[in-house]
Amino acid sequence: MSFPRLILLSAIFVLGTSAVRAAEGPPNVVLILSDDQAWNDYGFMGHEYIETPHLDKLAARSAVFTRGYVPTALCRPSLATLATGLYVHQHHISGNDPAILPGMTKGKGKEPDEYTALREKLISHIDEHPTVMQLLGKQGYLSHQSGKWWEGNFTRGGFTHGMTRGFPQPGGRHGDDGLKIGREGMQPVFDFVDMAVSEKKPFYLWYAPFMPHTPHTPPKRLFDKYKAKGIESDFVAN
Repeated sequence: MSFPRLILLSAIFVLGTSAVRAAEGPPNVVLILSDDQAWNDYGFMGHEYIETPHLDKLAARSAVFTRGYVPTALCRPSLATLATGLYVHQHHISGNDPAILPGMTKGKGKEPDEYTALREKLISHIDEHPTVMQLLGKQGYLSHQSGKWWEGNFTRGGFTHGMTRGFPQPGGRHGDDGLKIGREGMQPVFDFVDMAVSEKKPFYLWYAPFMPHTPHTPPKRLFDKYKAKGIESDFVAN
């Protein structure tokens, strides 16, 4: 096991032990990944306006890593690091998308076959290293993917259950059905947890909602609450 992966597993297991410790046996592990959220956008980190009472309670009974740093300033490579415990130069997933081909306009029309092949090549790097989900699976864990996931179908990362159908399915670039979590309810996560408990299996939960990333869709009660604080922006975190 590489040193970076050891650090990752240690961090995750501290969270699991503190927040969702099983009564007996191995701990259940819940990894919560917010999207486009600054490190201080939480009540427990001292933000002047943002209130996060539920996360504050979780932080109060958990290990809080106040000096964590993203390995790259891009979504996909950072998620790949969390999945593998490796740096970008080790797992080789260095960007969100392959480099644009000469004469190609991104987002315009059907992608050429050559570019589709490059997408598959980029995804294939996830097959080259054991993931946290695969390592936990060998210890009897069930695992569930929801939210952002760039590396094809959820099974490709070693999840036993999940929401993302993945490339080349329509909308499969970075999550497709998985991106519904949080914005359209939590039922898939609840169903998975209930199933794991009924089967008396330890579980690993990858919860990576596409929030508070745009589109900003706060419920009216929260929008009005923060507007009352004198915030001029038309957007608020939910």
